[in-house]
Amino acid sequence: MRSSPSIVPADRLDRDIYLVLEDFGARAGCAWRETDEQDTDRDTIVRDLLSGQYTYPVRIVAFNAIQGHARDATSEIADALAEAAAGNAEITPALQAFIEANAARPFHLQLALPLRGAA
Repeated sequence: MRSSPSIVPADRLDRDIYLVLEDFGARAGCAWRETDEQDTDRDTIVRDLLSGQYTYPVRIVAFNAIQGHARDATSEIADALAEAAAGNAEITPALQAFIEANAARPFHLQLALPLRGAA
């Protein structure tokens, strides 16, 4: 007997979901940012952090409710940000501080310096 493909769609939530804890300052404190479901994957979180969607990230968690696990993904995302920022000096000081505080590997950003007298 041949097996046929399931007509039940795969659970779209059976994946790692990333959420960012952001610091909104002394008066407002920290809060988990509200995020659309389709914007909770790893690549989108990294892209949003690099583009300035989050000003002062503090912690990043990843969880999969279907599989029943959660983990701190702060270091993983900081490493991904450091790698992405290596070729791009356009990151905010707050994001640079986040990377330096949380990356497992040392983060060195080479800033472009103007050359005096160069024509």
